[in-house]
Amino acid sequence: MESPGAAGAGMAAALLAAKGALRAELKRRLRALSEAEKQRQSRLLSRKVIGHSKYQDSRRIAVFLSMRDEVQTEEIIKDMFQRGKECFIPKYKPGSSHMDMVKLTSTEEISSLPLTSWNIQQPGDNDIREEALSVGGLDLILIPGLGFDKSGNRLGRGKGYYDTYLERCMQHPKGKPYTIALAFKEQICDTVPVAENDIQIDEILYEDS
Repeated sequence: MESPGAAGAGMAAALLAAKGALRAELKRRLRALSEAEKQRQSRLLSRKVIGHSKYQDSRRIAVFLSMRDEVQTEEIIKDMFQRGKECFIPKYKPGSSHMDMVKLTSTEEISSLPLTSWNIQQPGDNDIREEALSVGGLDLILIPGLGFDKSGNRLGRGKGYYDTYLERCMQHPKGKPYTIALAFKEQICDTVPVAENDIQIDEILYEDS
């Protein structure tokens, strides 16, 4: 008979393997998407976000700066500044699962931000900015990912940045912000394998949602 520890280790290994296989499949699906199709779905999703009551009611919003295989968020960021909302963007700490959400001052500023080794733009290490949780917290976080299911489960890229950050949000007096994931319809799965510490997303927006 297997010991509880061995059974737990076996389950953890099986979960890792399932996540790895699904990540490979989702990356394949994303590589097959044309630039024109990604732009089409991104424009549609930008309109869905901008018309969303949670977005309209939120003042302090965190949003990701898109990589090539993610829903493009530039139109949303422009709208945030036009409406006078406060915009925060991820700043990842390489080699850890630590991420902050730091204040962006304008849409134009994005083009001057340095690139990380993952080709993500973010402020440099010596660029000191307001961190969302150090003051008023966040009302809404727009979240990327590799895959999602309709129950709100998310498959990230394996670093744990968003799960760790949402745990920190829960310790803030304001509490956990509302979370909306932005996905191409090709990123929607029947089920996403999750562990106990994987935090569910409140809502997933995609073309047919």
